[in-house]
Amino acid sequence: MKTDHFEVIRSPLLTEKATDLREKYNKICFEINPRANKKQVSEAVEKIFNVKVADVKIVNTKPKPKRLGKSNGFRIGFKKAIVSLKEGSKIEIFERIN
Repeated sequence: MKTDHFEVIRSPLLTEKATDLREKYNKICFEINPRANKKQVSEAVEKIFNVKVADVKIVNTKPKPKRLGKSNGFRIGFKKAIVSLKEGSKIEIFERIN
C-alpha cells in the first residue's frame, strides 16, 4: 500500500503529558490516521523530519461523553502514536516552541 506521509501523520499533540515525554524521554506524540500502522508511522516520521526512530507505540483513545449546559455530546476519539527517537535525534520544530 503506497501512502502519502502527510496523510499518515495528522498533527502533533502538544499536551502537558506530551511535553513531559518530549523533555524527559525524547518521545514525540502525534495524532495519526486511524488506519495507519506502526511501520507507516515510523517511515513517515523518518522521511518528514529526517530523524531516526527507535520505537513506535500506538494508542486508540475512545470517545468520552461530555456535557455543556443542557446539551450532551461526545468528545471524539482518535488514534495517537508515541514515537521514541534514537539517541542524538531531535525534531527542531518542537525545540523552538519553548
